[in-house]
Amino acid sequence: MYILRTIVSWGWSPILITAVAVVGYVYEWPIMAVGLALGIILVIGLVVAVVRGKERQLELLSIRLRQLAGYFGRRFTGSSSLSIFAIIDTLFNIDNPQLWDWARACDMSERIFDTWCSSFIGRLESDTRTGRFSIYLRTYLDELWLMNNHYYDFVEQFYEIAEKVEIPPATKDQYNRFVMEYNTFAHNFRDNIAELKKVARTEIEPPSVKLAKELSEVAPL
Repeated sequence: MYILRTIVSWGWSPILITAVAVVGYVYEWPIMAVGLALGIILVIGLVVAVVRGKERQLELLSIRLRQLAGYFGRRFTGSSSLSIFAIIDTLFNIDNPQLWDWARACDMSERIFDTWCSSFIGRLESDTRTGRFSIYLRTYLDELWLMNNHYYDFVEQFYEIAEKVEIPPATKDQYNRFVMEYNTFAHNFRDNIAELKKVARTEIEPPSVKLAKELSEVAPL
């Protein structure tokens, strides 16, 4: 049944063209009339195919965006060991009160950020279940981009501190593992934005999703 529906959905144009051509030949319709009818059917069929193809591509990109958003929430926020906030918390093991003040400020920001991320994922899943996700696709793309940019600010701040202050090897290793996984996400997000720009209006450019920098093995002076 599914195959039959697919054939009818995508193959109605050639089927109708064949039927009209056969009927026109049997009943000896004027060539000009048959040609005009076949041309109209062909044009309509091509337009419908293009529209459906675009809708299908948009649907696939929507699924990919949902997956990226879910991955971001699972791997880089909350209680994940690869959250930049979890890495920042390790700075409390260093005897440096100034770092503690910054880490405590980040701890407060983490609560706000995690709440934002949870709300975002909740709204995304709700609209997915009701079939409204594609309607708000551009809105969700913009919000994930904005959320990621705010998140990257903490990544950049940690990197700048770690380049100036000697941090424990375990923290450096944890951060560098985070960088590898985060940059994979960033590359995938860039690719998704580039593909979406072909089928949906968005002013976001792929390079605006920045890559995290890995810490060198040389200890700061």
